[in-house]
Amino acid sequence: MIEVEVHSSLRAFLREQGQPSWPHHLTMARLVARALRLGRPALIQTGSTQGRYRLSYLAPALIWPDAVILVAPVSIQQWLLRVEIPRLQQWIGTNKPIQIGESFPDEHFDGLLITSPASWFADRLVGKGWFPQGIPTLIDGADDLEEWARHQLKGCIQPWDWDELMLAHPQQADWIRDVRVRLTKAVFQHPPNPYDCCLMEATEQEILRQLFEVLQSANQNRYCYLPAPWKYFWEGWQQSERLIWAAIARSRGQFSLYCEPIEVAGFLSQVWSQQPVVLIGRALDLEASASSYRQQLGLGDLTCLKFSPDSQSELIQLYLPDGLPMPNTPQFQHALTQQVRTLLSLSTKATGSVVIIVGDVPLKAQLGTLLAAELGSRVQVENTELGDGGILVSGWEFWRTHQDFLPHPQLLIVATLPIPSLENPVVAGQVAYYKRQRLDWFRLYLLPVALRELQRAIAPVRSRQGVVALLDNRVNHRSYGRQVLSALSPFARINYLDASLLDSDR
Repeated sequence: MIEVEVHSSLRAFLREQGQPSWPHHLTMARLVARALRLGRPALIQTGSTQGRYRLSYLAPALIWPDAVILVAPVSIQQWLLRVEIPRLQQWIGTNKPIQIGESFPDEHFDGLLITSPASWFADRLVGKGWFPQGIPTLIDGADDLEEWARHQLKGCIQPWDWDELMLAHPQQADWIRDVRVRLTKAVFQHPPNPYDCCLMEATEQEILRQLFEVLQSANQNRYCYLPAPWKYFWEGWQQSERLIWAAIARSRGQFSLYCEPIEVAGFLSQVWSQQPVVLIGRALDLEASASSYRQQLGLGDLTCLKFSPDSQSELIQLYLPDGLPMPNTPQFQHALTQQVRTLLSLSTKATGSVVIIVGDVPLKAQLGTLLAAELGSRVQVENTELGDGGILVSGWEFWRTHQDFLPHPQLLIVATLPIPSLENPVVAGQVAYYKRQRLDWFRLYLLPVALRELQRAIAPVRSRQGVVALLDNRVNHRSYGRQVLSALSPFARINYLDASLLDSDR
């Protein structure tokens, strides 16, 4: 069986390379090989490792005699092609073809095709016809799977798309321009918020709907008159439970319109039956069965496996002070600033970098300005030019996007839990949907999102066995605090800090 061949080949390779970097290589490799042989879907949570698991799915993919599709972000693709695949292929002694492409080469291809999430999901969700059904598919980076799907299902009308629409309908150009003016006025009447966006209210949606209906009635063919962005937006709008919202650029007097599904499970449930899939992510769910994750992504019955971070090499020091003001109180900002100053004063002799994650947009800017005034150019606000010993002040999205390419911090300061803010109109719209369905919107939506984000954020600290300072007192006093601590495990909790704990050479 392929499981036996994969096990023996990978074990010999790891011994020859002297790579005890991840203790679960062989277990994961056997599961992937079994999924290929039986055509049974699987979901694997690798823990906090920084990509060290990838040999575990490459070995069975290279040994499997038939075609395999690997869906992975471009940054991962380059690493696999330059480093991992050549040395593993040489050891195994296979000449299996390896290609990167946005579509399947031909019906006779029996190699490993590496493609991007954008191409694969465009094919499966929009029906491009680029990839045949039935080909076993490995998806690396499944932490971002919902975001990838949303991106493909989202319709967008940019400011310049109005000009294209007027060119396509010169007889209605004046009327289209008038509609744009009315919508601009309505959108800009929404009060500013840190997220620079707003949900489109019923009256605003009605203005936009009238635009589509008038243009439709002027043409016999329903869609031929609509430029592509308008067509895709309108087709998406016809489907149930959609969020219609606007991103506002007040300084330029412009706005962009977005139409996206509130939930993607219904769309994705039709995707998983088209081929056997193995989903691979770092931290997808607190449970090994990944019940919340599977529900959000429309996944049915499949084999689930979860590896925990190695308690010896990936143990973090967790500083979780009690007695701080709650994040929603006026006293929190001052207390946060004092805590950050104290922590930074202890890290002055440390060689590792420091990352401070602040989810609140105005507070992030204020704290960054204050620290830069005190500590100078050592402080950077959402800048990738960060040297060893530098201090990065960042939001959650920036850190998630760039953490693999920045120095791993010795100290990570988390101001508050990454619970999506109800002040964000898009989040508020999704919460309203859960309320209409009489579902527990906090435990089914907000909390799982926060825990996945938190687990992902601390992963680089584990590689240095560094310190995570979590300054959100809700962890100590809310019922969901136990789940937060479970997401942070393994850790050694400390009640005080001194410079020795922040010394990377300790």
